[in-house]
Amino acid sequence: MSSWFKRKDKGIQTPTEDKKDVPKGLWHKTPSGKIVDAEQLKNNFYVSPEDNYHTKIGSKEYFEILFDDNIFEELNPTISSKDPLKFKDSKKYSDRLKAAQEKTNLTDAVRTAVGKSYGKDIVIACMDFAFIGGSMGSVVGEKIARAADYALKNKLPFMIISKSGGARMMEAALSLMQLVKTSSKLAQLADASIPYVSLCTDPTTGGTTASFAMLGDINIAEPGALVAFAGPRVVKDTTGKDLPEGFQKAEFVLEHGFLDKIVERKNLKKQLNLYLDLILNQPVRA
Repeated sequence: MSSWFKRKDKGIQTPTEDKKDVPKGLWHKTPSGKIVDAEQLKNNFYVSPEDNYHTKIGSKEYFEILFDDNIFEELNPTISSKDPLKFKDSKKYSDRLKAAQEKTNLTDAVRTAVGKSYGKDIVIACMDFAFIGGSMGSVVGEKIARAADYALKNKLPFMIISKSGGARMMEAALSLMQLVKTSSKLAQLADASIPYVSLCTDPTTGGTTASFAMLGDINIAEPGALVAFAGPRVVKDTTGKDLPEGFQKAEFVLEHGFLDKIVERKNLKKQLNLYLDLILNQPVRA
């Protein structure tokens, strides 16, 4: 065999079994192809500094951002879903719930908590997309309703951070009932003049959009968030018309009057408290 195909200078050789992969999670790649160091991403509120892409985060990260020193009391942390309909497709719903709980260390797709933000008490409900696509089932509705009751009883402002694929199909009508349940609780807050701020993150879709996500005294969204009821294909088939490009992005929704403002994550805590100060007629921070 020709020496052209032989490696003469082998240099330092590492046996295959001793080679180690780069640990996962050290880098993050955005949709535009930008590579960001994970630590840098965290220090920048989980937003890519090069293209301002807001990565998907959950309740743990939002609580860190919004609550002073990440100190809060979680409300109703042990409530979990049952399987009253005995739903089954490729696998039993009860098995799906167990797998999601083990994977995420969450009991369901929303966490609710009370704590201080800039020194003032606030109740926050934050959805987690990692738990069955942030789908809204009976537990999501119940926890949001109980959090609203807590805010009502203690006269505290309320915030919901939506991140959801819509109603949970495995609970059928029980899931759809949560639209009315949560909406009625928010109406009680409005009657008591208790402010409610809704933050739509990527994605906010389906029954979530059709209920509490669009009922805020102030409705805000993160840049580039998908905010919609149905998917583009369904909308096109229903209307029979071609759709504008990006018509379900937060920027388009803002332009057409369904949002009050798009807020970058680094400004979220300050903007939230600015709105609350204005609504409650309190001195505005500089």
